Amino acid sequence: MGKRPKAKEIREMSREEREKLLRELRMELIKLETKRKSHESVGSDIRNIRRTIARILTINREEELGIR
Repeated sequence: MGKRPKAKEIREMSREEREKLLRELRMELIKLETKRKSHESVGSDIRNIRRTIARILTINREEELGIR
């Protein structure tokens, strides 16, 4: 998928863009977990995707609560 966006870049996205990115990341995570189960090396990709997903969910929640 390429470079993972930083929190600042995610905050600059619209809600719709974040939701689209979230769907893409979740699909990529499923593919990588399948590769891992078939004993292929996926390195730190899974960790990076999980962190980016968490970042997006956190920013969405902050927005809902009016924190930022």
